[in-house]
Amino acid sequence: MEGKVVAVTGAFGALGRVVVAAAIARGASAAAIDSAPSPSPDLVAHFGPGALILPGVNLASAKDAEAAIAAVKARFGRLDVLINIAGGFVYEKTEDGGPESWERMFASNLKSTVNASRAALPALLQSGAGRIVNVGALGALKGGAGMGPYAASKSGVHRFTESLAEELKGRGVTVNAVLPSVIDTPGNRASMKDADFSRWVAPGDLAAIMLFLASAEAGAITGALLPVTGSV
Repeated sequence: MEGKVVAVTGAFGALGRVVVAAAIARGASAAAIDSAPSPSPDLVAHFGPGALILPGVNLASAKDAEAAIAAVKARFGRLDVLINIAGGFVYEKTEDGGPESWERMFASNLKSTVNASRAALPALLQSGAGRIVNVGALGALKGGAGMGPYAASKSGVHRFTESLAEELKGRGVTVNAVLPSVIDTPGNRASMKDADFSRWVAPGDLAAIMLFLASAEAGAITGALLPVTGSV
């Protein structure tokens, strides 16, 4: 990743912050994009002075996505890698909910990925070795009770990944997605206190896989939906 410019959406979250730090540690310049109004002071210190931090970005808005990518190009002069982590989760059975959850999941999971990718495409094509890495979900391969809005929106991310990969074949940009099971985050531990956390996916392990897909070595891989289910 030496010398590459990497933009990460959802960068203030449990996975995003690990991916940003790992990219910087590998020699990349990083832009941390998030919808939160401001990062915590410890997060700013964690990323270091070289990172571009872009808070308050609503990626469900195409204009916000375009402005964020424009800021990345203005700071670094280029963009080589886009890692789409921004998203959300809801557990809600159809008879218990309404359209709001569906709209929120499609906005946070699918529209954010599509808008950021579309905004980044000109710069990624100019890179000559552009990379897009999306976050899908193992739980979207088959719907389950209460998983309708989330699984449908993440399944959309899967189909978008495959479609965009086909559109960009032979043009110097690859598009892939990781499909994690449960990521070992503080939020997931709090909501599933009786689970065996050792069977979950560590954020650092997932970050390493995502950065491999973003690397020069993964140039022959595109359109892949890679399950990441942990090592236990």
